[in-house]
Order: sequence, then structure tokens, then C-alpha cells
Amino acid sequence: MAKEALLIVDMSNDFVHDEGSLTAGRAAQAIVPYIVELADRMVRDGQIVAVCMDEHQEGDPHFLDWPPHNVKGTWGQQLYGDLATWYDRERDRDSVMYVPKASYNAFSGTDLAVRLRAFGVERVHIVGVCTDICDFLTAGGAYDAGFATVVHRAGCATFTDQGELFLEHMQRCFHTEIV
Repeated sequence: MAKEALLIVDMSNDFVHDEGSLTAGRAAQAIVPYIVELADRMVRDGQIVAVCMDEHQEGDPHFLDWPPHNVKGTWGQQLYGDLATWYDRERDRDSVMYVPKASYNAFSGTDLAVRLRAFGVERVHIVGVCTDICDFLTAGGAYDAGFATVVHRAGCATFTDQGELFLEHMQRCFHTEIV
């Protein structure tokens, strides 16, 4: 049977906590229980979970477009709340991985596709923030890498009013299943 993977995208303090530097705030906080429950189910079912996290250095050129965020080793770059608790509990499993990323797309410049293929993954589920940026581009990266994609509406949030539009774009552009 083919494996599936859950990609948890950018659920850091900087993107989720009220005091984060680039936060989606309450909308992102509201999806945490759904993501934890889905991650638990994936692990229980013998599937893969990848925490894909923005990771930047001080002075990163990325900060010309956005406020400094997710600087490696800072509070802002750490997983938020119950997700951090979940990860601390599950991190030693072979089926749970951490993937630092310097780009919006979790597949760009990382070994994520190689690692997922090593487990026999054929289909990825995407949750996290932001629907219209990193989730969208990660869905595109997964599609380009040959993975079928599923995005969980209840597990995505953004700080703009473009979330639904980008879910539609994922469906049309990348043949993403929206659940």
C-alpha cells in the first residue's frame, strides 16, 4: 500500500502567536487542534508527518519583502503551542521529520521529495499557513515533484482575504483535492 504524508507548513510562533512578527493570529490558532488530531491519526495509521518550517538567518534578503521572521534558533521560529508539544512527544519516530526551508515552497532547495520517496509516499496532505503563500507554493512543489496533493481547508489559514481563491487555484493548477 502506498504511503501518504502530512506536511505541516510554517506553524511557528512568528506565524501563529499573537505576538509573532508575521502572524495570521486567531485564524492560525484556530486550526491547531485540527492539525494535531490529523497528525496523531497519520502517525497512528503508519503514515509520515513532516514539519516544514521557514528558517532564516539574521539579515536574510527575504526580509526586504517581509518583516524579519523565523530566524533560526529564536522563539519566533519554534513550533507554536500544542504543535510543539505534539512534536516533542513524536519527534523520535522514524515517521516524523523536520524539514527546514528557506523558500515559500517546502520542496524548493530541500530534500523533502527524496525523503518522502524513500518512504514510498505518493500522496501528500498539506496544512498550515499561509494558504495563499507557502501552502499554495508547497502544493505546486509537490505537484511538480510528482506527488498527488490534498489540502485540508480546516487545517489552513492566512492573514489575507485570499485563502479561498488560492484553494481554488490549487485545485485548478495542481489538481489538488480540497477536503
